[in-house]
Amino acid sequence: MCTFSLVSCIFNFMSLNKIQRNHLRKLAHPLKPLVIVGQSGLTDNVMNEIDATLEHHELIKVRLNAADKTTRQEMIEQILEHSSAELVQAIGHICAIYRRAEKPRIELPA
Repeated sequence: MCTFSLVSCIFNFMSLNKIQRNHLRKLAHPLKPLVIVGQSGLTDNVMNEIDATLEHHELIKVRLNAADKTTRQEMIEQILEHSSAELVQAIGHICAIYRRAEKPRIELPA
């Protein structure tokens, strides 16, 4: 059961296919990280900033300053769960995530 909003519930069931994911990877390549998760980890302020940034940009990069791979993976899972976003790519300390906005700016291939 989804506890956020109806929009979040709908986006939670959205799944990107391989063609769409590759298209988003191409778009994400030149982007710089817009949100940086620091020593304090995933605070409420960071999660709110990720939500606001996703609503405005749809596709963002997030830098996770965690020491080990398992901690970074857990942070990515928490971000995706909280924001109802899709993981496009994760390499090292940087992950690209996508969530379709109410007024989409990015057109995805079918």
